[in-house]
Amino acid sequence: MLWRVGSNSIAENLVSVDRAGQRTYDTCIMTQTNKSVAAGCCDELSVLVQPELFKALSDPNRLVLLTTLSERMQPSTVSEAAECCSVDMSVVSRHLATMRNAGLVTSEKRGREVYYSVPRQVLADQLRAMADALESCCSTEEESQND
Repeated sequence: MLWRVGSNSIAENLVSVDRAGQRTYDTCIMTQTNKSVAAGCCDELSVLVQPELFKALSDPNRLVLLTTLSERMQPSTVSEAAECCSVDMSVVSRHLATMRNAGLVTSEKRGREVYYSVPRQVLADQLRAMADALESCCSTEEESQND
């Protein structure tokens, strides 16, 4: 005999009573989905969604740096990029390294200086591909009919 003790979308605790009247407790781990998804339909999305990108976009100072570098029509040094922020130049340098590793900026070393720029078209194409994959993978039948 099984009884549910508490229930949510993550787990259910199940209580079993054997013939001797002893209770045992089991936890059944479940996953909850809103629709059935064919195996492999979201493979493109899982490839396109990069945690480093979202980490780089999650900091307000990095967003200001991204905006500033995007508005400039030429590559900028760390000191030029740091003019927009109220943080130390070494912090700006670390932010730019994080952004470079995520593909938000490119860097080019010229002598002793490193120049950073935003690959606008590459970034726009990447975000557009992610949005397209999200729509094709995760839209419900109802959303598809409304389009």
